[in-house]
Amino acid sequence: MFARPEYHWVERRQPLLWLTRLWYRAVDWINSLAGDHPTAFTLLMAALVVVLVVLLVHAGYVVSRMLRRPGGPGAEQPASGARFVLDARSHLARAEELARAGRYAEALGHQFLAVVLQLERADAVRFNASKTPAEYVGEVRLDDAGRTTFAALVASLYRHLFGAVPCDEVEYRDFGATAQQVMRHVLPA
Repeated sequence: MFARPEYHWVERRQPLLWLTRLWYRAVDWINSLAGDHPTAFTLLMAALVVVLVVLLVHAGYVVSRMLRRPGGPGAEQPASGARFVLDARSHLARAEELARAGRYAEALGHQFLAVVLQLERADAVRFNASKTPAEYVGEVRLDDAGRTTFAALVASLYRHLFGAVPCDEVEYRDFGATAQQVMRHVLPA
């Protein structure tokens, strides 16, 4: 009778068994602490309650900061030098300012934003401040030549702005000329 398959003992794998055992050991230790050293147990519980309250207050603070809208009541105002502009001309003007100051890599970032905003105006892409430049390559509506040019712009931007490869005025001007070529390759909607 015990030779039947349902009576064969097979130990199951439990990948989190170590965590379960650790939990039970911690509970046993806390219970023994409560019996052997009641004062230490009370202090431990008080400290854990304080830690829990601090974590909850911090989580509430983070959530409230996330839910605030920029420019809304209670929102922090930007620093005096900070600008939040969403039009291509402003970004091109800012790029020229930075280029005159010799900050070509930063100027490339503003030129790229100007191109993306121009592409959005032409209904070739949807702008979102949280997107990375590489994300735009996959979704921009350009012909093959335009997509290749746009991908080259993104590669150049990454190389200079994020890769810290030095950028000079010639590369900055080439980037701008290439950026303007992209607009000629927009596919009709």
